[in-house]
Amino acid sequence: MPTNVTPEFRKVQKQYRKVREPAERLALLKEMLRLIPKHKGTEHLQAEMRTKMKELTDELSGPARGGTRTGPQVAFRPEGAGQVVLVGPPNSGKSALHDRLTGSHAASEAYPFASQFPVPGMFRHGDVAFQLIDVPSLGTEHPVPYVGNTVQHASGCLLVVDLSAPDCVSRTRASIDLLAEKNVDLIADWSGGDDLEADASDDFFRLALPTLLVANKADLIEDPMAELEVLEELIDVSYPTIAVSAVTGFGLDELGSWLFDQLQVVRVYTKIPGHHPDTENPFTLHHGDTVIDLAELIHKDVAAAFSHARVWGSNTFDGQRVGRHHQLVDGDIVEIHT
Repeated sequence: MPTNVTPEFRKVQKQYRKVREPAERLALLKEMLRLIPKHKGTEHLQAEMRTKMKELTDELSGPARGGTRTGPQVAFRPEGAGQVVLVGPPNSGKSALHDRLTGSHAASEAYPFASQFPVPGMFRHGDVAFQLIDVPSLGTEHPVPYVGNTVQHASGCLLVVDLSAPDCVSRTRASIDLLAEKNVDLIADWSGGDDLEADASDDFFRLALPTLLVANKADLIEDPMAELEVLEELIDVSYPTIAVSAVTGFGLDELGSWLFDQLQVVRVYTKIPGHHPDTENPFTLHHGDTVIDLAELIHKDVAAAFSHARVWGSNTFDGQRVGRHHQLVDGDIVEIHT
């Protein structure tokens, strides 16, 4: 039975598919549950939405007072300029790469499936930091039942492979297929586009995760980019690609720049009236974010008491007075008045 959802529902649905913060996703789910037509054709979707709302509520509330976690943490709230997950076949050097980028000391052993649970870390690129989550290796002989929850808040994915491995093709294809079984599709498009025409009942909670194919251990391959082209042809995908080495550091600066551009990071520096701006610790927003988004990031009380702001930047004259809906660009200096 068709759901026959309204345009208002589809609008909120589009927002839900783009946001990653648990609190925002919970608020949008509540709004969709309010807007969805209540009939037999939507009963299953309503049940799924209530289940997801409970999961998000539990995640936001944390352990009960006086209680402890019943097991290792498998999902993480986004931090920094964006959350990116590292996934891939066993022995691709994924954990070694995570350790090199974040200093996490993630388990990196010569045997497969050394990592048992996801490991978070912060990867600094210039004056911004990306949250990288090292996800346990994906293989048919060692399923990761919680992987769908682990990647749910991510803005992007690094699919890490070892081109020198003789079973690289079959292992990489298996990793992609295992994620698809968990309602996670690895896609090539990082633009954040969405198809509003898709029916709301079709894979409502399916996640399309922008993906960069990363050839690790590039120091062992004579021409890694050519090898990557062959790999993509054999597994029938077309992701953006990059070659790196966790051992030598080759390509790691390029990786940081690539993530900065594709995640459309906007660095905003703040100043207190009568003082010099803080040019070392920017707030990180994204393309299209406004002054009020910055105020909310600073503190909800600042946003609630917002009066106006003054901005110094490439799109304004120095100290220009702006309102809450003024869009910020990378490098702006903002002075908020309440």
